[in-house]
Amino acid sequence: MSDFERTYQVAANVPTTGDASAEKTTQGGNPMTEAFRSAQPSADALERGAQFAKNLSQGTLSQTTGNPTTGGVTGGAQGSFGSAGSSGNVEQGPTTSEFTGGRQFSSGGLGDSESGGNAGEGQGGAPTGGTGWQTEQNPANRAGLRLGKGLDIGTVNLAAAVQNEKGGITIKLERNAFIDINSDVYSKRMLTKLKVPYVIHNGKMIVLGDAAFELSNIFGRETRRPMKDGLISPNETDALPMVKLIIEKVLGPIQAPGEPCFFSVPAPSIDKDNNIIYHQGLFEGILRKLGYTPKAMNEGHAVVFAELAEQNFTGIGISCGGGMFNICVSYKTIPALSFSISRGGDWIDSNVATVLGITAARATYLKERGVDITNPTCREDEAIVIYYRNLINYTLQNIKAKFEVASDMPEFREPVDIVCSGGTSMIKGFEKVFWQELQNIKFPIKVAKVRRAAEPLTSVAKGCLIAAAISEQN
Repeated sequence: MSDFERTYQVAANVPTTGDASAEKTTQGGNPMTEAFRSAQPSADALERGAQFAKNLSQGTLSQTTGNPTTGGVTGGAQGSFGSAGSSGNVEQGPTTSEFTGGRQFSSGGLGDSESGGNAGEGQGGAPTGGTGWQTEQNPANRAGLRLGKGLDIGTVNLAAAVQNEKGGITIKLERNAFIDINSDVYSKRMLTKLKVPYVIHNGKMIVLGDAAFELSNIFGRETRRPMKDGLISPNETDALPMVKLIIEKVLGPIQAPGEPCFFSVPAPSIDKDNNIIYHQGLFEGILRKLGYTPKAMNEGHAVVFAELAEQNFTGIGISCGGGMFNICVSYKTIPALSFSISRGGDWIDSNVATVLGITAARATYLKERGVDITNPTCREDEAIVIYYRNLINYTLQNIKAKFEVASDMPEFREPVDIVCSGGTSMIKGFEKVFWQELQNIKFPIKVAKVRRAAEPLTSVAKGCLIAAAISEQN
């Protein structure tokens, strides 16, 4: 077993409360407990892992959006997303996936990431553009390319990361949402004219991902969400077949049988009972059926892998998602403390919608249109600021409380960074408000700075990819 695999296996079994995770270090240099010390990677493995993460992250992520003019979104195509159509009663379409919209990012050069060629004919015509993934007969033989993919399964977005031929990262992002439309001639013509892809499921047309979010605002309807509060939704009957379609779309073709896929899961919540085991098992099953070897990774821990390589993977990673906030306090890759709180961007949207008398989808739009939470200019902005400050303070107070009750937490001799990722952290002024709220409490850890991930929407997927690639390398 490699250093990395041993580290991750032991770390995965460290109690989230910090019990027996580490003995406090003091100025006298008392040794850590055997459990925590044995979980640490060797200095060489830590250096190699950090260097790999740095190399993989070189280059600025650039976005290539799927749209009708660039050939990203297909023309009104009815398809099955490849083999995913066998899930539930989704109607089979052409063998090549037509649903090629969404947002794609790449670091270290895009290469030919959009040169997939024709996607094949669908009901709405002959769409163009590929799925965004480059495919070969034997991609595993590409020089210098490590197997492994990272998958962030978020309440609001799904993101997949893979190493590209330039040595950087290509990430594909899609809204984790869908909307159903009556399957009549008029609706089909409308979707074809708008160049919106869809599938047929139980006699209805289903629009998935980014296109579903856009249509919901046009029609004044709420999107249907496969996930709620960070977990698979128990109330959404079509959750599993829909999320499987989106997952297969963003992951693209498997590079080799049994390819490792590290996917994100939330940590247990401290303020709500949630069934993480069931949620994790569902997605492990989906990924196995797609041919991958799945490995679950806590969201906050993935942020640490993506953003704290320069600090030897030591610090605090917070994934600020739609359904919950996931927190991980890490020491040299080891998650000394991991937990989640059951509030996130959806909690903000729901409360803003209630006080303003609007839909949650409208509240989301208002939040994402460019609000500066350090300088609200209208009633809507004020409501958003109030709930943002409350959520940030609630998060910090819970980290503080967990540290105070944990018995054997490591003491960091040097100030650490707090890195925030996720869509909820993208609002303007987030870091400044976070720092202000931090100064209002007696925080148990010395903090050097609060910063936002370079690419908040894709940080967790990137961290999962780094973990998968290092594991495969070892």
